[in-house]
Amino acid sequence: MTTLPLTFRAPRRTAPPTHLADLDEAGRRDAVVAAGAPRYRADQLARHYFGDLNRDAAAMTDLPAAQRETLVAALLPELLTEVRSVSCDDGDTRKTLWRAHDRTLIESVLMRYPDRVTLCVSSQAGCGMACPFCATGQGGLQRNLSTAEIVEQVRLAARAARDGALGGPARLSNVVFMGMGEPLANYRRVLDAVRLITAPAPRGLGISARSVTVSTVGLVPAIAKLTAERLPVRLAVSLHAPDDELRDTLVPVNQRWKVAEVLDAAAGYAEATGRRVSVEYALIRDVNDQGWRADLLGRILHERLGPLVHVNLIPLNPTPGSRWDASPAPVQDEFVRRVRAAGVTCTVRDTRGDEIAAACGQLAAASRS
Repeated sequence: MTTLPLTFRAPRRTAPPTHLADLDEAGRRDAVVAAGAPRYRADQLARHYFGDLNRDAAAMTDLPAAQRETLVAALLPELLTEVRSVSCDDGDTRKTLWRAHDRTLIESVLMRYPDRVTLCVSSQAGCGMACPFCATGQGGLQRNLSTAEIVEQVRLAARAARDGALGGPARLSNVVFMGMGEPLANYRRVLDAVRLITAPAPRGLGISARSVTVSTVGLVPAIAKLTAERLPVRLAVSLHAPDDELRDTLVPVNQRWKVAEVLDAAAGYAEATGRRVSVEYALIRDVNDQGWRADLLGRILHERLGPLVHVNLIPLNPTPGSRWDASPAPVQDEFVRRVRAAGVTCTVRDTRGDEIAAACGQLAAASRS
């Protein structure tokens, strides 16, 4: 059994350069003045970044030519450099590996569906939650991402979608914090990023808060803090087992906050926001896919969350050399049937990107090896 440390602090590394998205409006204006320009130039830079999805100094023709490069260097430094992008699903799925200023590697995945375009975004480089079936968890935590590094993933994805990276012009409509890392272990930066992602342009990227999902393995105090924020984002709880005995092994943080505590916190969030909670459940062959566990999952969710819960079954995308494997289709179908029989809605996530190492952390791991 894995025992977690008493804190979830990331190892200290060199901080990324300060970016417009890391500063409030007063801080942006002070930075512009320090760069030798009038305060109002900060608003112009924000319009280029959030409204036009642009950080190219040459295109900022409303700024004095002599100041463009200086202002971009001061407030819009390059945070992420594309290392590699791979596509599949007839071009509807595009996974990108990014390198940060300190050579840290992170991933994001852009996906087109018939009714939406979704970005799966990372909040940390690596992850400290140590879930044994997850490629990111196997690699450990390197560091928290800055607010701007999170927002920059979204800006780059929105620009790529707009410019036809998925086969034709499209608008990024949904953001899910289900990439590398535990979002609520980087709480303040994630919340600041959510506010910028959802604020209308030119103060933010203008994505509806109801189209943003924040996931967690069950950090109960952080769920309580998120509840108090009263943001209408969706909460997703990565449960993966309905019983403490198994979840202690699959999701080691369960050694601190048990299933009942996690679900009570989730129920509090649902009640406060009116938003249905998504329960994520990676179905693993002969580990957590038994019929009795489906019955137990349905019963406890129905009792604790009632109609304000939806189970999202995830066919496991095995990592190379892993002993974990996906459940067979008949077992998966029976699991769905049993959860629904308890009165809980349950669907199977549309699998994307099996052939491009789309499971979280796989591309970064392959690039480090």
